[in-house]
Amino acid sequence: MAKKGNRVQVILECTEHKNSGLPGTSRYITNKNKKNTPERIELKKYNPIMKRVTVHKEIK
Repeated sequence: MAKKGNRVQVILECTEHKNSGLPGTSRYITNKNKKNTPERIELKKYNPIMKRVTVHKEIK
């Protein structure tokens, strides 16, 4: 049986793009350790549709 770890895959979605009304979405997939960071993470990532760095929040 495989040991289950604390690292989980999460999806980050752009918050500014969501509120702007522009078509499309900017999403990234990353990993986090749910034991060290139980809350949702926020990272600054590049949004190719808006052509700038924006805040991306974790979604379910």
